[in-house]
Amino acid sequence: MATEAAIEAAATEAATGTDKEKQPHKLERKWAFWFDNQSKPKQGAAWGTSLRQIYTFDTVEDFWCLYDQIFKPSKLPGNGDFHLFKTGIEPKWEDPECANGGKWTVTSNRKANLDTMWLETLMALIGEQFNEADDICGVVASVRQRGDKLALWTKTATNEALQMSIGRKWKEIIDVTDKMTYNFHDDSRRERNVKSRYTV
Repeated sequence: MATEAAIEAAATEAATGTDKEKQPHKLERKWAFWFDNQSKPKQGAAWGTSLRQIYTFDTVEDFWCLYDQIFKPSKLPGNGDFHLFKTGIEPKWEDPECANGGKWTVTSNRKANLDTMWLETLMALIGEQFNEADDICGVVASVRQRGDKLALWTKTATNEALQMSIGRKWKEIIDVTDKMTYNFHDDSRRERNVKSRYTV
């Protein structure tokens, strides 16, 4: 099972092992990988206390080193999460960039399928494939016994046209035929069984 320290060490080793001779290909933005293992929460610990930022990157080369060696959902322990968010945004509802947002969610029953959808989403994000890229905060891959999930977090939940455009584009990118739903973070904070606001 992966631990935060092991993942962090592997990420640093992977990214620094790149060939220094070649000029790296800079990305439009800087991104951060995060890891969260909720399998053994401490008694009474607040949500997010096990969340750790593991590595930031802003080149294509660093991304591929990190992804190939570490950041695949199929390598996660049960109840583990990988996050890729824009640098400066924490993958928490409380972060000012996320506070008025929500998330599109898709489920997967096969690890290989989850890995593929995760990779396609990461490439779309760092490759700026969304017209509405400024409204996207990041993506979360969650491994759970009852079904793995991917969630694409956005900033402006109440802008239905914007969210529908993002949802349709993401559905096309990850090649999903099942329905995808969008929930407001505000709703999730208040109640357990949240009704989805938008569907594509």
